[in-house]
Amino acid sequence: MTDSTRPSDLGRRFLLERFHDFLLLEQGASPQTQDAYARDLDRFAAYATTRGADSPPDVTARLLREYLYHLKDLGLAPASIRRNVSAVRTYFKFLLGEGHVSRDPSERIETPKRWRTLPEVLTIAEVDRLLAAPSLDDPLVFRDRALLELAYGAGLRVSEWISIGVRDVMFDEALVRVFGKGSKERLVPIGRRAIGALASYVRELRPRLERGAGKGVLFLNARGEPLTRMGAWKILRKYVTRAGIEKHISPHTLRHSFATHLLEGGADLRAVQEMLGHADISTTQIYTHVDREYLRTVHRQFHPRA
Repeated sequence: MTDSTRPSDLGRRFLLERFHDFLLLEQGASPQTQDAYARDLDRFAAYATTRGADSPPDVTARLLREYLYHLKDLGLAPASIRRNVSAVRTYFKFLLGEGHVSRDPSERIETPKRWRTLPEVLTIAEVDRLLAAPSLDDPLVFRDRALLELAYGAGLRVSEWISIGVRDVMFDEALVRVFGKGSKERLVPIGRRAIGALASYVRELRPRLERGAGKGVLFLNARGEPLTRMGAWKILRKYVTRAGIEKHISPHTLRHSFATHLLEGGADLRAVQEMLGHADISTTQIYTHVDREYLRTVHRQFHPRA
């Protein structure tokens, strides 16, 4: 350890002793809380310096998000991470009140509660069962296959499923044009199975559904009108039940599965960000931690010394 990173030096630069006094004298914190917060903030200050933050004003919201993911990667329990969040938030409230920082970067940091409420992710085998569930006995089989293949194959939000136009599918380029949040346009690649399913639907069924009320929208209901959110959800629920999948599945689950499976396969994070239409890569980073949980599960299950 160098002189510049001695704990006493960290304590001075990050005002940790003053914060301890604040907990004791102004907050009336219990000795257990004081000790826990001291350990938590010692760890945080040490991490912050490795990320180029030499004092509290250098700490950004992004650094705090990375720190929480770092704690998760260390294997800390959700309760311990929540305590760390509480310690950091109390610390920055103190700093702001004393005028040591001009902004609070901890205002919008997420907690393990948010991570734990991510929708279930389907396994690849479950996706295969779901996509194979529509049968030729279903009167709208071509639409339903195309809908499910595109939703998973392009990682779409449900609002994007139902608003795509016929002209937005670029068969020759194997791309689909998607208008996401704020009407922001993006082009997403689609695979040959999705292309095949879409081509069959557009050729075999959609012309029979279209009765002048389709408005150029790709997916129509039995009355020839654009499919609604509820209509898309009912279609998904029908085939989830038929496939024997017992997880709680929503349209967004297919989007989560799309992102997780790409990252498990080695896809670049920024490429996945672009395909999902995330403005901030920190949103996409959530999926890297879903992926890490999967890796931990595999390790625990198969490693002889796990």
